[in-house]
Amino acid sequence: MSALSHAPSTDSPAAPTPATPAHGPDRGRLWRLRRTNPLGALGGLVWLVIVLVPVYWVVVTSLRTREGYFDANPLSVPSHPTLQNYRQVLDDGFGHYLLNSLLVTTGATLLTLSVSFLAAYAIVRGTSRALRWTFSVFLVGLAIPLQATIIPVYYLIAKAQMYDTLLAIVLPSAAFAIPITVIILVNFLRDIPDELYESMRAEGAGHWRMLWNLALPLSRPALITVTIYDALNVWNGFLFPLILTQSPDKRVLPLFVWSFQGQFTINVPAILAAVVLSTLPILALYAIGRRQLISGLTAGFGK
Repeated sequence: MSALSHAPSTDSPAAPTPATPAHGPDRGRLWRLRRTNPLGALGGLVWLVIVLVPVYWVVVTSLRTREGYFDANPLSVPSHPTLQNYRQVLDDGFGHYLLNSLLVTTGATLLTLSVSFLAAYAIVRGTSRALRWTFSVFLVGLAIPLQATIIPVYYLIAKAQMYDTLLAIVLPSAAFAIPITVIILVNFLRDIPDELYESMRAEGAGHWRMLWNLALPLSRPALITVTIYDALNVWNGFLFPLILTQSPDKRVLPLFVWSFQGQFTINVPAILAAVVLSTLPILALYAIGRRQLISGLTAGFGK
């Protein structure tokens, strides 16, 4: 008999695949249930409510009239919402104070990032003992409270003839933001492998080229993190603008809201409308960089 007669027929049906065990889907479902954390989900839900309820109250109250604020339920939706409070805030010079806050926040944040990034790179890539002591100085800077230095800061600003200027707010705000910014950037730059630096050095690159073409692009998550963190602190800063400026045209938004509250002591909806408008720019900044905020904060701390 020919060997071809033993060849399997192409018309024969394919061998049946082994059936999935009946308990397979149930086991997968049980495994997923074991991975869930009901207590963690409940805690997250409670925290979400704690965060959202005050925000909801601020927004809803800003849409009420002065009379409706005292008559209605604080958490109920206003039956006749109005934008009169927002018009009142805008007519009171909100745009000018917003511009002042933007200038102060942008200037202080850019100055902080420039100085801190150069210092962090020198600390990470430097080999001298002086740089190690410099890092210790930045650590000590975290322990100095802002309130304890307000008198010498006022004296220095006055002697430098910068009192009652926006620059008088920018410089101290940047100085107090530098220590934490350097620490975050140092921990992030330490995660960059030394092989990348050595490969660029083999190609003849100097420190400035490695700083610009290697360290800066790879530090983007950390830079976004410190940008949001520092901008938020400068934007909400109250003590330096209060002590180092006095002219109404040099006020920033926190001082504007404070003076607005003094002017409209009973008109709570107008005060909350000013709060809502003053939080929109920094909220937009956070929305842009929220994805890289956590990764930048936690970078380097796992070692």
